[in-house]
Amino acid sequence: MSTLSPGVAALLAKGVQMPLPDTVHVGPEVDPDRVSGRGVTIHPGCRVSGSETVISAGVTLGAEGPVTAIDVRLGPGASIAAGYAAKTVLLEGASLGSGAHAREGTLLEEQASTAHTVGLKQTILLPYVTLGSLINFCDCLMSGGTSRRDHSEVGSSYIHFNFTPDGDKTTPSLFGDVVHGVLLDQPAVFLGGQGGAVGPVTVGFGSVVAAGSVLRSDVGPGKLVVVGPPPAMTVDRSPADYRSANRMVAKNLRYLGELAALEAWHRHVRAPFFAAQELGALVGAGALAMLESARAERVSRLRAMLAKAPAENAAAATAREHLDEVCRVVTSAVGPPPAGVVDGLVGQAGSVGYLDAVRALDAGARADVVGWLGGSLDAAWAEVATLLPGVARLPRTPIA
Repeated sequence: MSTLSPGVAALLAKGVQMPLPDTVHVGPEVDPDRVSGRGVTIHPGCRVSGSETVISAGVTLGAEGPVTAIDVRLGPGASIAAGYAAKTVLLEGASLGSGAHAREGTLLEEQASTAHTVGLKQTILLPYVTLGSLINFCDCLMSGGTSRRDHSEVGSSYIHFNFTPDGDKTTPSLFGDVVHGVLLDQPAVFLGGQGGAVGPVTVGFGSVVAAGSVLRSDVGPGKLVVVGPPPAMTVDRSPADYRSANRMVAKNLRYLGELAALEAWHRHVRAPFFAAQELGALVGAGALAMLESARAERVSRLRAMLAKAPAENAAAATAREHLDEVCRVVTSAVGPPPAGVVDGLVGQAGSVGYLDAVRALDAGARADVVGWLGGSLDAAWAEVATLLPGVARLPRTPIA
């Protein structure tokens, strides 16, 4: 006769469904008070651990195979079909397919999803964004689209190349943005399968990158891009010369600014919507923790790259000198919204779901949000320009 572990027994007592509880592991550190008893199913072979774990109503783990879940925070109706997830947050209705490998800093907002065998780390997907199969999409933020039928998508067998030959990861890419993307009214971005992007790049809303294309440069909004193979060549290599230091700094600061905008949106707009859900405040806190992880990762990687640059590299030397200050400026760029900007939206929390409330915003309210978020980032960039004029002079590819 089998004896269930205390962790498994506690979740069963709450009403969690386990078809074969003898095969499930629940770590002793998992707090039953952070697990809903309503409609949660944990299938055979799953392992759940971590004191930060939150499992909301309607969550399904392991429908297609065993799941290892460590310190995950899962919103209502979220699911992981099979695979591994650690320090990952899925908001309401988000899902990871079979063979998932989601690591620290992964945040999937409402109804974002992946098909099978997708690797994520420091990945942020805004609502509805969909990834196909056999994808590596680390160090990215993606938004765009208006619904589950009209959403940004990454085709199967896509790679975001996020590691340089010199061993740097100052390579975060923006596919869409936060300032406009949170409003759920932008044309979708489509990245065709069997392709990739060499980070850091930006791709504007409404752009389509054809299958088989490997992006090495930015794409503005509303473009169709077909990239052919690069020409064959053999040339002498100059390792670690960092001639593009200003470009790398600019890309990372822009990404940090978008993270600041998303954090402000979560703190000042999304928080009451989370509070209206069972365990929602814990899930919302997890989302903010992922944004903090993303910010720390970007600053750390940028600092490490600049430390490796040769002393004679003037651009890198200037960036090193002012790095702490410019990072402070950008990461704190977006404060609370001006009075009245989001009051109508926030006032619907508890009576209307978050996605429906955002979609119902009128044109004036949308313009006010862009003015708040985008205007704050523009002001921060002007301050950066006084410290790093070489960075600020670089053209910034528009996204919307």
